[in-house]
Amino acid sequence: MKFFIKLFFLFSACCLLSAGLSGCSTVSGSKNDNSGLLEPQALLKFADVPVPVGLKNLPKESYTFVSSGVRVGVLKYQGKSDPERIIAFYREQMAMYNWSLINIVEYGQRLMNFEKENETCIITIEPKGSASILTISLGPKSQKTTKSSKSPVK
Repeated sequence: MKFFIKLFFLFSACCLLSAGLSGCSTVSGSKNDNSGLLEPQALLKFADVPVPVGLKNLPKESYTFVSSGVRVGVLKYQGKSDPERIIAFYREQMAMYNWSLINIVEYGQRLMNFEKENETCIITIEPKGSASILTISLGPKSQKTTKSSKSPVK
């Protein structure tokens, strides 16, 4: 009799565990639904420049450089996200990181220009078949030049 009670509890525990695990998989699958907003990835090359979940980094086409507070980089990603959803993602997310939207240019591909204190960030979204190529270009703002004297440079 004790054997059947132990078997019953083991069977019940297995059923609860499998039901719990299958429930988790449907919850995580709902984030990939194309009807909602895009979510940012957890691991970022630049902490204040988000990347939508579902886009894969293209490391052979990307580079970053950080030295003495100066950040420069071109990051490329590819994925099956709709360009309009990516634009909506960056409109919302970049403001959370104190980036100001300067303008959006649309001509087949889409360009979004952002700036903050001493940096600029250009987001380019290029449709490529059923996928999109996302390029993030980050660098320092150009220094304002003062009026030079009329004497020639020697």
